[in-house]
Amino acid sequence: VAMPGGARGLYRRILLLHRALPVALRALGDRYVKEEFRKHKAAGPAEAQRFLREWEASARRPAENYAALIQQQINEDKQNLREKTVYGIQLTEEKLNDFRDEQIGQLKELMDEATKPKKKKTISKDSEHKT
Repeated sequence: VAMPGGARGLYRRILLLHRALPVALRALGDRYVKEEFRKHKAAGPAEAQRFLREWEASARRPAENYAALIQQQINEDKQNLREKTVYGIQLTEEKLNDFRDEQIGQLKELMDEATKPKKKKTISKDSEHKT
């Protein structure tokens, strides 16, 4: 069973939101979202609804859902409400306990990728073009 049609709109909305993120976060976020939506493309109805609920805004708990949270943080950044915007949230122990082992592994990979030291590019004299 394919995911409901609203999934495509949500997917596009998230990728559009990512355009306002810092370049490194955008690349990481885009890669992660594409991978997650691809994995859940053929999910059953119950799993698809649960998946979409976690990604889309909900009137009852907007700060807990990815799209609404990112939109809020982008708006705060644009309005300079914080000196330096920190994107995302800390996961509670309760929330982490709800995750399957596979999801914990994915979070670890995501954290490792997000916290990698930035590579500095250097240009040596040997690599300069000679005319």
